Amino acid sequence: MVLRLLAVAVWTLAAMPVQAVLLRLKGRGKERFARVYWRGVAFVFGLRLTVKWRLAAQRPVLFIANHCSWLDIVALGSVLPGCFVAKGDIARWPVISLIARLGRTIFVSRSRGGVGAERNNLTGRLDAGDNIILFPEGTTSDGTRILPFSSAFLSIADAGSKPWVQPVTIVYDGLDGLPVRRRDRPVISWYGDMDLVTHYNGIGRRGQVHATILLDEPMAAGTFANRKVLAAALEARLARNAAGLRQGRSELLRVQT
Repeated sequence: MVLRLLAVAVWTLAAMPVQAVLLRLKGRGKERFARVYWRGVAFVFGLRLTVKWRLAAQRPVLFIANHCSWLDIVALGSVLPGCFVAKGDIARWPVISLIARLGRTIFVSRSRGGVGAERNNLTGRLDAGDNIILFPEGTTSDGTRILPFSSAFLSIADAGSKPWVQPVTIVYDGLDGLPVRRRDRPVISWYGDMDLVTHYNGIGRRGQVHATILLDEPMAAGTFANRKVLAAALEARLARNAAGLRQGRSELLRVQT
């Protein structure tokens, strides 16, 4: 558990100057290297991934994902070429905030008064060609269900750049080589009033965690009448996909899409 933290610290210190240089250069190098970084972290933490179906070929893309653990950042960061949207509190966390900024994370407060300016910031990123990774639940769940989606930031799906929307479902289905049972979910999921140190003490000592990431069919801009309709449709889609993955029937989901 301690050796993993030390290995991540060494890997992070080595990666920081590389990403700092890439941030000053044009092109997708900074985006590609971010995925390389998270894949290294995933390897150290014993997080193994199975990715089903394909990333959207178009740009920009608004990736809509469910959220149940800090491990989601490592897993999705390893796969998705995009910038995370995170709550403003993280911008004040030591070390983690620096890593997030190097990954070009977009911080939002979710306060009623700031939504407009923050929405404009997100739209600007899309218009500049960046992909965005958004967690509409707004918080983490216990891993057994999808929480209600907030539509506050889904209006960016109507940005002038006409982003595609790709639903992304992540389910943790393996723990130390065995299928994840319901009683195992609190070991993986980080939710409620759990503190990060205590949670890591539980998951960090495990040999291996496996997650399946399902990349659903991307939807073109304007597919839904408004952001509330879009939020309801995405919530239903991810809830169905998550249930299907937990039951091991992802191929049936593909047929029904």
